[in-house]
Amino acid sequence: MKTIIVNTSLLFLLVLTCPVFALDNATKQVLLKEAETHKEIFATTQHTIKLEGKKLRYTATAGQLILKDEKGKQKAEIFFIAYKKKDEKNSSRPVTFAFNGGPGSSSVWLHFGAMGPKRVVLKDNGSPPPPPASLIDNEFTWLAFTDLVFIDPVGTGYSRVLDDKKDKQFYGFKKDIESVGDFIRLYLTRYNRWLSPKFIVGESYGTTRAVGVTDYLHKTHGVDLNGIVLISPVLNFNTIMADLSNSLPYILFLPSYVAAARYHKKISKDQDISDYLPEVETWAVKEYITALIRGDTLSTGDRKIIAEKIAGCTGISQDYILKNNLKLPVRRFRKELLRNEKKVLGRMDARFTGPDTDQAGESSRYDPSLEMLIGTFSSAVNHYIRNDLDFKNDTPYWYLNYRVNTAWNWKSGIRSSQGYVNVSQMLTDSIHTNNFLHVFTASGYFDLATPYFAAKYTVNQLGLEENLQKNISMHFYNAGHMMYIDKPSLKKFFSDISLFYKHLLNTAKQDK
Repeated sequence: MKTIIVNTSLLFLLVLTCPVFALDNATKQVLLKEAETHKEIFATTQHTIKLEGKKLRYTATAGQLILKDEKGKQKAEIFFIAYKKKDEKNSSRPVTFAFNGGPGSSSVWLHFGAMGPKRVVLKDNGSPPPPPASLIDNEFTWLAFTDLVFIDPVGTGYSRVLDDKKDKQFYGFKKDIESVGDFIRLYLTRYNRWLSPKFIVGESYGTTRAVGVTDYLHKTHGVDLNGIVLISPVLNFNTIMADLSNSLPYILFLPSYVAAARYHKKISKDQDISDYLPEVETWAVKEYITALIRGDTLSTGDRKIIAEKIAGCTGISQDYILKNNLKLPVRRFRKELLRNEKKVLGRMDARFTGPDTDQAGESSRYDPSLEMLIGTFSSAVNHYIRNDLDFKNDTPYWYLNYRVNTAWNWKSGIRSSQGYVNVSQMLTDSIHTNNFLHVFTASGYFDLATPYFAAKYTVNQLGLEENLQKNISMHFYNAGHMMYIDKPSLKKFFSDISLFYKHLLNTAKQDK
């Protein structure tokens, strides 16, 4: 069963141009204004999934909510896909809003990789099978314990700004947060979810957005959340963007380099990776950071000692490390580790490699771990929306919009004194304001985009009151940026997040 509201602009156009109709100018102006008004479009369908031997019936709604400015003028339409467990009271069931990052990414990755009732078919390690793509019931869907709303921010998916001349106003930290926060407020109102437990899930830049939206919802709309899930978080860009005045990322990327080197057998260690990496972390914050701080004052002998240590744990030659002044930029590490094999490492997931077609180059921007997944996820979402959800739209679904990414206004963000976007203090303030807010972070050891040690560092710098430090739990997985594409990691992730929701909701009941 479905319900569809259609756009009637063509009808108005027919009325205005057909000579059969004789209309006065005033009436024509009214109709013209109405014809320029975008209509909200929805498709509602009913589905069933079998989870742990039991049938779960749910309603899926694909649609576009229109955001308006203070004067009531339409400014953007935001596409979403929502899932609600059938025959469940709204107030007793949590609702979770989810989005990816980019900036410029739709929510397709979280939707069909981890959380939704359907997921794309991948090999157990996360690599795709031959095309065409296919979807299966997701036994790890979060619909088992929460209703879900997947949001495509403006400029992604089917979400569009309604005035093409003003599209870039949404492509920045502040306006992006406002539009997503305003959508959530509107959804809570339209679907009567104000009294539901509320959660936000963000991935990558989506974690930056998630913290900003949490702050915005509280201050602007009086909405307090129960929990935030930060997948492959980056809250302080100072931790991942190295330059001549910022050596911190070299420290924080090192353990992930070691994990990659061990995976590709460039070093040999008998210990489990989760047991070995803490040793690397300790050395990095005790000796490596001291050496980088000393800079040009470091003696030649000490410089060689540090280079030898880095070489021993990363598989990169001591000579190459010395030539790079003890600093390994991520693009160079990805190219150098398997240079002799003419392969480059994935940035999102260093377990995966691709052919290195530029042997003379010093660094690489090509990311085989992302490129290999694009066709699978794009085909899946385009088929699913039209056929399973019965939402008909001939405009392109922007799974990734690089134009948004290159146009992004980083200057509108919360910035540290060095000029990096930093929302970590915003998260601290949100927890101090709402003591019931809990945070779940998930990081992959092989992530060379937002390394797991950077997440650890950021959490350790939050400055939370001691009794509130327990509000944040950190989890780590033997996979990359999208750890959920790896089947064993997906299972562990689902188990961890299920317990997070269960514990948090049970605690909330007891505290009432």
